Amino acid sequence: MSRRKLASGDASAAGPASPRQPVLSKFFRSTGSLKSTSSPTGAAEKADPDSDSAAPLASTFPPQLSPQVVAEVDRSKKRPLESDGPVKKKAKKVHEKEGGSDSLMSENPEPKKHLKTRIVSHSLEKLKEYYYRNSALHQNRVQTKPLKERCAVLPKCTDFEDIDRLRARNAVSSEESKSQISQKDKTLSHFGSSHRSYENLQKTSDSKPSNKRTKSIYTPLELQYLEIKQQQKDAVLCVECGYKYRFFGEDAEIAARELNIYCHLDHNFMTASIPTHRLFVHVRRLVAKGYKVGVVKQTETAALKAIGDNKSSVFSRKLTALYTKSTLIGEDVNPLVKLDDAVNVDEIMTDSSTSYLLCICENKENAKDKKKGTIFIGIVGVQPATGEVVLDSFQDSASRSELETRILSLQPVELLLPSDLSEQTETLIRRATAVSVRDDRIRVERMANMYFEYSHAFQEVTDFYAQDGDDVNDSQNLSVIIKLEKPVICSLAAIIRYLKEFNLEKVLSKPKNFKQLSGEVEFMTLNGTTLRNLEILQNQTDMETRGSLFWVLDHTRTSFGRRKLRKWVTQPLLKLREINARLDAVSEVLHSESSVLGHIENYLRKLPDLERGLCSIYHKRCSTQEFFLIVKTLYYLKSEFQTLVPAVNSFVQSELLQSVILEIPELLSPVDRYLKILNEQAAKSGDKTELFSDLSDFPLIKKRKDEIQEVTYKIQIHLQEIRKILKNPSAQYVTVSGQEFMIEIKNFAVSCIPTDWVKVGSTKAVSRFHSPFIVENYRHLNQLREQLVLDCNAEWLDFLENFNKHYQCLCKAVHHLATIDCIFSLAKVTKQGDYCRPTLQEERKIIIKNGRHPVIDILLGEQDQYVPNSTNLSGNSERVMIITGPNMGGKSLYIKQVALIIIMAQIGSYVPAEEATIGIVDGVFTRMGAADNICKGRSTFMEELTDTAEIIRKATSQSLVILDELGRGTSTYDGIAIAYATLEHFIREVKSFTLFVTHYPPVCELEKSYSQHVGNYHMGFLVIEDESKQDPGMRCSCSEEDPVVDFVTFLYQITRGVAARSYGLNVAKLADIPGEILKKAAVKSKELETLVNMKRKRLKCFEKLWTINDAKDLQKWTEELEMEEVTSLPD
Repeated sequence: MSRRKLASGDASAAGPASPRQPVLSKFFRSTGSLKSTSSPTGAAEKADPDSDSAAPLASTFPPQLSPQVVAEVDRSKKRPLESDGPVKKKAKKVHEKEGGSDSLMSENPEPKKHLKTRIVSHSLEKLKEYYYRNSALHQNRVQTKPLKERCAVLPKCTDFEDIDRLRARNAVSSEESKSQISQKDKTLSHFGSSHRSYENLQKTSDSKPSNKRTKSIYTPLELQYLEIKQQQKDAVLCVECGYKYRFFGEDAEIAARELNIYCHLDHNFMTASIPTHRLFVHVRRLVAKGYKVGVVKQTETAALKAIGDNKSSVFSRKLTALYTKSTLIGEDVNPLVKLDDAVNVDEIMTDSSTSYLLCICENKENAKDKKKGTIFIGIVGVQPATGEVVLDSFQDSASRSELETRILSLQPVELLLPSDLSEQTETLIRRATAVSVRDDRIRVERMANMYFEYSHAFQEVTDFYAQDGDDVNDSQNLSVIIKLEKPVICSLAAIIRYLKEFNLEKVLSKPKNFKQLSGEVEFMTLNGTTLRNLEILQNQTDMETRGSLFWVLDHTRTSFGRRKLRKWVTQPLLKLREINARLDAVSEVLHSESSVLGHIENYLRKLPDLERGLCSIYHKRCSTQEFFLIVKTLYYLKSEFQTLVPAVNSFVQSELLQSVILEIPELLSPVDRYLKILNEQAAKSGDKTELFSDLSDFPLIKKRKDEIQEVTYKIQIHLQEIRKILKNPSAQYVTVSGQEFMIEIKNFAVSCIPTDWVKVGSTKAVSRFHSPFIVENYRHLNQLREQLVLDCNAEWLDFLENFNKHYQCLCKAVHHLATIDCIFSLAKVTKQGDYCRPTLQEERKIIIKNGRHPVIDILLGEQDQYVPNSTNLSGNSERVMIITGPNMGGKSLYIKQVALIIIMAQIGSYVPAEEATIGIVDGVFTRMGAADNICKGRSTFMEELTDTAEIIRKATSQSLVILDELGRGTSTYDGIAIAYATLEHFIREVKSFTLFVTHYPPVCELEKSYSQHVGNYHMGFLVIEDESKQDPGMRCSCSEEDPVVDFVTFLYQITRGVAARSYGLNVAKLADIPGEILKKAAVKSKELETLVNMKRKRLKCFEKLWTINDAKDLQKWTEELEMEEVTSLPD
């Protein structure tokens, strides 16, 4: 712990001793026996004959000690000392400094040997007494007070009411301290003052710590921290202090808790620290846990500070970077790791996942439907790390299904929201942010409602897009912005304001590059419920990627390729030409005999994340290492692809592959010039002073280097003069521990050194000196060097600005590389098993021969073979499948299989089937599973009907609708009625392809009414009756009182017809439901089944009655009725 310097040389008048000071120091001040320790110079003070210090030594004890105690201490001085070596050595050293002042105070001076023993014994006893009393008191205070109470200053510091008041308080406190010292020097003796200081220390220790610290003086560094913290109250600040970064106050407590580092009290704040080279690790860890982290760096150096006007002030510091989950860009958080030497590049450690910042704005006025909860929403999503911007506007119902779809599709890591949102939207936000564990949770940033008001937002947007200075460009940008919906403009204004805080707003400067998210014309509709139910991006078990469709298709080699494939999976194509172009490219990769595509695949394996790297350069957040890595890689790709151009023209037949491969060399052509300017070694080491090999374009750097060379030359010439002075022609400059131009002299020859030379350092053998000329010029040289660093940093930023003129064309080249990577990935999927190329057509048709579920097929592997199933649906004939069958028979798996095969086909992938003919499907809608939604306050049945209502509104005749057990969330009769009516609506009105899973037999009767369009199917199974039922001798023992549950074998094969039973008791048996319960359930099931069958037969008989016209038929009907009643009676 650092100790504060006293305002005066007299330690006795400095007021109460700080409890944080070392025990020895506090002891010597309290006893007063070693006065010189308080002197700044270390010199002994003269004894004042008028003071109490001239009294006999016995009188130096505090007045509260009794004569018996004093006598006991005197006797103890005659006993041998125990092993208190360090204490003895300390007392001896201080006593020697004082020149034996205690012997002067005594009337009868003792011999030197006895005097030492007396002083050390006296000091030892007082030290023990003081240490035990003080440490016990301090320990009790620490143990009994909680952390927040011990650090009571922290809430005060985080209020930041008035920094000037703090400074004024410091000034007043300093003046008061000086006046108090002067007063005490005049009125109090040395020992009386020490005793009073000791009593004050006890009183302070017993009082609350907050009172003590409230009166504390803030250090200049603390004041500097408070000023920065006042501007960034919600950020955890890392403050650069030399070779480490420090946290203060509540930030230190957060860092200690989250980073598992030590936190302690220093002056007025809790503090913790991390080494500078580990900054990127700890910043990333804090950001991953949802914190906003600020990095505060020193902005001046010691040499420049020495020639400035603020020589005695604290180093100037400023906030240089802010980081959150979506803005994790910059050299502080992107370390480099070496890659394969064959390419001689490095790989940036970045995440391949998306990092969207999503802003949401509501507008009730624009909503066409005025139903309760209906609202018009505008969103803007930005990936600052990749430069991608998407926007959308839509009307949403009270369920907020449209907004949920966009959140699931984008999977943002951060949400920017107004202070107040509608209740339904707030409910959705709470649910979205609570889905996963804390480190993966979406971070929510709130902004005042005024920034989302249209008038304010429009002014913000127009000011932002009018600052370019190019009238033509400004008018084009504004014309694009004005066409946007009001909520989108409000969201855009808020996100511009937010990104300005991070200096990342430049990513929004090109409105023509904005993309519309809801492209119904271009992409298949996959809403949030479908993405979740079909497990497109993550499984529903542990919300991980493994077990999802994306997991099956993802064999990409690059991070930017993986991000592009993720878009392809969530946005299947609708245009037949584009789908076939992708399929042709995949087929080319599979069947091409040329080595061209193999070479390209090898190139992709060695690439860093070029998309994020280019964006980091665009934001001027990159290091020299990262820039050199990106440019060298782009140059390498340009050269390699240039050599492949003839082979591509000759051997590649796919239009898609040929176009993207041939465009890449031309798009990457600007990188040659920038790579030639750079000095490779300096770029890799991060030395910006030697970064540019040709200084013709950098006159300021050249001028500064010439000045440095001139001063260096003068110092070298001065060596001749030094040799003459020392009469040593072989004298040379030496450099030790960074100190340059030192003259090294043997210690026995030091007498020949001029008296005006400055001694810099020495060892046992030699001493090192600077002459006055070197002192002056070496200081000037250091100032020039540090000014060169500043000039090089400025030129570096200008260099990046010039490079950014080619940002768009370089990004396009990277997108082409991502497309190639995705094509290779889809080709790799085909090699996993028996996949076929689907045939896509405009005609409404779904024909799949022996299709398989793509995920389950891989998870089962070769040992457990998946049972394939076929599908045959057509818009002109059968387009609805009613699927029944036993529980766990594979019904849900089958309908998911059909949907996933269609999605894969329209992505442009081969599919797991023998044959597949797919008509273009404009959307897949699902209603599966049974679960309530407590967050939304909706029951299971309400969830079912809400999803179903959404499907009814949006499904078209070209959609695929999947309804799994609709109506099971309510009573049997209500469930049957809703299921029947809903399915009939899709058959008659919507006319979409429909897969309807149910356990309700009445629903199956729709086949009779719509025999041309509806077919009944069930999942095949075998019922194996218990042997006791088949043995006639045992039949009597198997009565209704002791029934046996049938054993069902699942065949997992789709079969024509209706399943008479669901065999739920078999599932109960597999789940280890107790036998007694199963027996009772079997009895009840038999009774209900008999009753239902009897009612059905009677209903059929009475239906037949209405067709009878003569007495003969009536007689026959009566006989059949009597026979039915006899046979239906229980045994």
